[in-house]
Amino acid sequence: MSKVTTELLLERAVPRSTRLRKIETLNLSKLQLKTGDLDPRLFSRLRHLQNLDLSDNLLDKLPANLSLPDLRVLNCSNNQLEDVTVLKQFPLLEELNYENNVYLTTNDDYKVMFLLQSLRLLNGKDVTKLANHVRVVNSRELTSKVTAHWERHFRSQLPEKYSVEHVKFIRKKFLKSAQTHVIYGPSSLGEFTRWRVKMIAEELLASMLGQEENTNPETQERMEDNEEETSENPREVGDDDIAQVTLVPSKRRGNHSTVGSVSKRPRSQCNTEEEVVLNPRKSSHSQDDPTPDRPRASNQQAKVAEETHRNGEQPPKGQSHRRSSQLTEEQKSQEQDKRVLTITPVKNLDDKEVISLEPLHFLQCHSKGNSREDFKTQLWSCVFEPPLESGTRKDPVVSTSRTMATCGGESVCLIDCETGIVLKKYKVPAEEFFTVAWTTLTMVTNDGRKKKHNILAAAGRRGIVKLIHVSADFCYGEIKAHKKPIATACFSPTCETHLFTASYDKRIGLWDIGVPDCDYNFKASQLMVLEVASIPLRIALVPSCPDQFLLAGCEEGCFAWDIRLDKPQKSRPFEVAFQFPNDAGEETTSHRVDGLAFLNKDVVVSKSSKTGSIYLWSWSQSFEAQGKSCQRTRPALILAELEWSTTDLPYLTLSTCPAAEYVFCGDEKGSVWMYNLSKHSSAWRASKGKRSQNRIAPTQILEWPELRANGELLTEVLINNVVTDPTFTYLIALTGVNIAAVWKKT
Repeated sequence: MSKVTTELLLERAVPRSTRLRKIETLNLSKLQLKTGDLDPRLFSRLRHLQNLDLSDNLLDKLPANLSLPDLRVLNCSNNQLEDVTVLKQFPLLEELNYENNVYLTTNDDYKVMFLLQSLRLLNGKDVTKLANHVRVVNSRELTSKVTAHWERHFRSQLPEKYSVEHVKFIRKKFLKSAQTHVIYGPSSLGEFTRWRVKMIAEELLASMLGQEENTNPETQERMEDNEEETSENPREVGDDDIAQVTLVPSKRRGNHSTVGSVSKRPRSQCNTEEEVVLNPRKSSHSQDDPTPDRPRASNQQAKVAEETHRNGEQPPKGQSHRRSSQLTEEQKSQEQDKRVLTITPVKNLDDKEVISLEPLHFLQCHSKGNSREDFKTQLWSCVFEPPLESGTRKDPVVSTSRTMATCGGESVCLIDCETGIVLKKYKVPAEEFFTVAWTTLTMVTNDGRKKKHNILAAAGRRGIVKLIHVSADFCYGEIKAHKKPIATACFSPTCETHLFTASYDKRIGLWDIGVPDCDYNFKASQLMVLEVASIPLRIALVPSCPDQFLLAGCEEGCFAWDIRLDKPQKSRPFEVAFQFPNDAGEETTSHRVDGLAFLNKDVVVSKSSKTGSIYLWSWSQSFEAQGKSCQRTRPALILAELEWSTTDLPYLTLSTCPAAEYVFCGDEKGSVWMYNLSKHSSAWRASKGKRSQNRIAPTQILEWPELRANGELLTEVLINNVVTDPTFTYLIALTGVNIAAVWKKT
C-alpha cells in the first residue's frame, strides 16, 4: 500500500475534487493506512476540510501536526490508537468516533471531553452535559484539592530566597505527591484524574514559581480557577435511565408479606405499588452477546437532592447505561433527613463495637427490558474488581478497587461505589445472570508488549460463561460450560486462567479459559469435572491450599474434593462429606448449605444446616479427622455458632471480610447481620477443637431504611447477598427487589 498522495486525496474526496483546498469531506477508510502514511505537509493543504473518515485502518497514533484548522467531524474507529491527547490540535471538533480501538478506555473519553471544548458527540452519544461537568466541576474540584495540597504540605518548604535548583526539586516532589494523594471521582477514572492533577499542579507551579523556574521575571504564568458554575446535577449525564429515591430517617416497618416461588428461588410478592420510579429507558441491542454501554451515573440515590456531597457538590444523580439519559430532579426532603443511617446494635454490647455506615446509593440498574416497573429482578452476585499491578502503571492511590461488578436478570453492571456511577452495562436478552468473577490476565499487544487486563466472567441460567474484556468494552468469547444453569463460579488465586463453574447439572467444572491474543483468539479447555450428589450452590477454594482442595455447599450437604492436577482422574467424586447438627441435635449430611465462605485460612463459615444459626468450623481439624478414618462422612469440628434469623427462606447467602474478621448475612426483612469475630479467633486457637456452648450474637444489625419515591414506600426486601470490599470500606447489599444498596464505613 503506497502512502497517501495528492491524487488519492482528490479521488477520495466527497464529492471528488480538483483542488485540495476545496475538499470539505474526505473518506480514507479501509485503506490499511499506518501512521507514517499521513504526511502532515500534504494534509496541511486541506485548509477547509471539515469531515475526515480514517476508520478501519492500522493507525496506532495520529501525527501531532496535521494542521486541519476547520475539522469538525473525525471518525477513526477500528484502528489501534493508544493515545487521544494529540486530538487537541483540532479545537473545533464537534463529533468524534474512536470505537473499537482496544487500548482506549473511559479515561481517554474524559481526556478528549476536557481537551475539545466544542465536542458534542463522542462515539455516537451526546456528551454535552458530561463534558461540561468534566471541564467545569471536575476542574474546579481538582484545582481546589491541588491548591490545598500545596498549601498544606509544600508552601512551608519554600524559603523566601531560593535557587533554580531548589525550584526544580520542589516541582518534582510536588508533582509526584499531588498525583499520589489528590483523589477525586471513581477509581476507574484514576488515570484521567492523575493526568489532570499533573496538569493543574504544573499550572499552579507556573503561577507561583514560574518566574524563577523560567529565569525570566517577565514571564510569570497565572493559573485561573474556573469560576463558571453549573446550576445543579454535576453528575447529570443522562435523561432516561432514572430512579428517584428518598431516604426517610424514621424506623423501618416490619410489614412483610409471604413469599412466592419464582426463578432461582422464591421472590417476594410485592403487593404494594412500586416505589422507586424510573423514567422509560432505551432498549439495548437484542444480540446474544453482552453489549457494553458507555459510562453512566447511578439510577438513584439514598440521599435527597438538597443534601450536599462531601466534595461540596450536589449528590450524584445519574444514569444507568446511556450517556444521553438525563436524571429528573428528586423531590425535596426535610432538613432533618440525615446522611448517616443509624445502625441498631444488639442489646448489651459495648457501643465501641458499633460501626457507623453512611448510605451512599440505592441503585436500580438491572431492570428487565429496562422496565420502569421492575421490582422483581433478583440481584445475586457482587465482586470487587482487583486492582491492576502492572509495574510502573500500578496505581499509587488505590490499594483496593472501588469498582464492583453486580449481576441480576439479563444484565451485568460495573459500578463505582463512591459516586454511584454505573460505568458499564452488559446485557444478554433472555439470560438471567447468577454469578460474576474477576481475573487478571497478561495479554500481548500487536507490537509484542505485555500488559495486564482485568477480565470478567459472567454466567447464569443458560449455562454459558461470557468472557468480557472490561477496559475494551468487549465480550470476546463464551464457553458453553454446562447444559443447565450455572449457580456460581470463581477463579483460582494461584492460576489466573483456571475457572471453576458449579452447575445445576450436579457437576463442578474446572476450565482453563486461556489468554486471548491481540485479535482475541483464545482456546478454552476443560481440565476436570467434580461429581456432586446434589446441586452445588456455593463453592470456595481452601485458602491454605487453593490448588489442592475445593469446598462446596450444596442442596443436600457440604462436600470437599481433591483438585490436584497431578492426579490422572479427570472425573472425580467427593473426598469427604461433612456432617452438621440438625434441629434435633443429630448429625446429618442431608441439609441445604446455601452460605459458605472462609473467615481465614482455616475457619469456615456456613449456614442453613440448622434454622436460625450459622456455624463456624475448622477445615483442617475436620479434614484431618477424615484422614484418620476410612469413612467418607465425618462431622465438622464446630468452633462456634452465630445467632441469625429464624427464617427458612433459602439462598440468603453470607460473606466474610477476612482482613476485618467480619461475617455478614442478610435476612428476609432487609436487615444485614454483622458479626465482628476478632475477639474470638484467639479463643478458637486455644480451644483445641472444643466447641463453645454460647451462641455468638451479631455485633450489630444494619436495618433497611425507608425508601420513598412518588409518595410510596418500598418494603418486603430480601437481602440475597452482602459483600464488602477487602478493606471493609464499602458494604453492598443485593436485594430481591432489583436494588443494590451501597453503604460506606465512616
